[in-house]
Amino acid sequence: MGSIRPSNIKRIAIELVENNQGTFNVNFGKNREILKTSLSGISKKTLNLIAGYVTRYVLKKQSRLKKEIEDGTVTPPAA
Repeated sequence: MGSIRPSNIKRIAIELVENNQGTFNVNFGKNREILKTSLSGISKKTLNLIAGYVTRYVLKKQSRLKKEIEDGTVTPPAA
């Protein structure tokens, strides 16, 4: 069974990813370092929870985009 994250962790993580397009990636360590510099005064546990959900959310967004491109519902972004 997976762990259930509090809604405030999800809200903060999604807000950060949407406001900083291209900053976060699928690497937890890099995401944690980015969050460490941008968020101050939060506990280590909260920082790890947010970084973990950011990583998971980015993976989910990428797989959803890939599936939509394969289905032909979305055109691929120009490289």
